[in-house]
This record gives sequence, C-alpha cells and structure tokens, in this order.
Amino acid sequence: MHRSRLSNLVIDCRVDDLASAAEFWSRALGKKIVTVDQDGDGKYAELDTAADEPLILLQKVEHESRVHLDIETDDVDAEAARLEALGARRIEFRHRWWVMEAPTGHRFCVVRRQRAKFGPHVNEWPA
Repeated sequence: MHRSRLSNLVIDCRVDDLASAAEFWSRALGKKIVTVDQDGDGKYAELDTAADEPLILLQKVEHESRVHLDIETDDVDAEAARLEALGARRIEFRHRWWVMEAPTGHRFCVVRRQRAKFGPHVNEWPA
C-alpha cells in the first residue's frame, strides 16, 4: 500500500525576476510570500497556505509559462506506476520526482511527501 494526495499548485514562470512574479501572484491570490528563494537556488518561491490547502509554489522555468500540479506520495515509483495504469506516461525523472503527462496532454509531477503529515485528504492505494 502507498498513499498520495494533491500537494502543490505550481505556477511555472518564464521570467528573469522570480521575486516580481511572486509579488504579483501574492497580491492576486491574497497570499503572503513565505520565501522568494525556497531552496537557495533562485528557482522556487512559496506563498503562504493553510495546513489543509495545497502549497502554492512559483517555479522559474525555461519553457512557456503555465500552471501544473504535483501529487505527493510516500512511494514515488508506485504512484507513477499507478498513474501509468490509468493512462499517464512518464516523461522524465528529475532529481527526486517524475514528470508525467496525463492522457489529456497536461504535465504534472509525482513528488516525495512535502509536509510532515499527509493530513485528512490522503488517498490509500493497494500494492
């Protein structure tokens, strides 16, 4: 058995200045900025969300700007396999996560657990 749930809404930004993008989205969504440099590499900013909401991240990217979602799990490979069985396909393994593509053409990521606890909205899947 493994568990997963919707974890992150990621606003992919093809910009030079991620801090300016974070400022816009902070004001647009009414969410305070937690950090404009989450990992110390200038690629991720985070907006403040409640414990039962998905995290909202801004990611500095080279591709066109878009929004994607992340599914967090305690078993990245098992979750990727489960989603493949539903019709998704693996695109690329990056660092610690899978970039996937839904049958609809939407890209999304399967990532390791992002918060200490899954909380009440977790799904449990048989092995």
